Amino acid sequence: MTLKTIIVEDEETSREILKKYLLKYCPKVEILGEAANVDEALVLIRNHDLDLVFLDVEMPYGNAFDLLDKVGDRTFETVFVTAYNHYAIDALNAHASYYLLKPIDIDKLIDAVDYVHEIKTKENSLQNTVLQPRITQVSGKITIPVQQGFEVLEVADILYCQADDNYTQIFVGEKKKLVSKTLKYFEEALKDNGFARVHKSYLVNVNKIIEYKKGKGGSVVLSSGKEIMVSPSKKKDLLAFFG
Repeated sequence: MTLKTIIVEDEETSREILKKYLLKYCPKVEILGEAANVDEALVLIRNHDLDLVFLDVEMPYGNAFDLLDKVGDRTFETVFVTAYNHYAIDALNAHASYYLLKPIDIDKLIDAVDYVHEIKTKENSLQNTVLQPRITQVSGKITIPVQQGFEVLEVADILYCQADDNYTQIFVGEKKKLVSKTLKYFEEALKDNGFARVHKSYLVNVNKIIEYKKGKGGSVVLSSGKEIMVSPSKKKDLLAFFG
């Protein structure tokens, strides 16, 4: 598939450089337009069904985060391009798929495009299919410490685990259990049991996923009805469980 793309960058020279690199090194990209500010970008976004937006952080009369707030729910991926590395955390929180520093490294640009292409290809292939994990239902048990000793849980019954500082909340059906272990601990303990880290704060049982939504950053819906956001950096690993 071809990634329908726009470039949002207020500096004409920077726009031309990025455009030149994309045309020369990234044949999977189709550039549909360019914008120099938030208002121009909004027009392009609303008039095109986009897969990818290259987005400079600093622009006149607003920045990348203002633009994304105005767009609201979105199905396209974003690659942030900026000269300032202190925006990295904000970029991740705004669900950027990739973060490129100026001057742009061609290899990293190619990696960014390949990453988004793989995500969009997988999303499109799953769009009209019933979600069926490639793993079979896992049977097994895990112990969690409690005040009197330990409790045994059926792994297959766990819906998801949520980070709570240095603790983890484990959701089993309608019950919630607070355990004095980090989410990283359970990620390691359950790595061979069909659990995916979809967000810095969430570890989900893939067998409990009933729906995947592309939307803003992407999300999964579990059999309980709980909807959990998927971080862009975790999409590829999650989608690998399906198809």
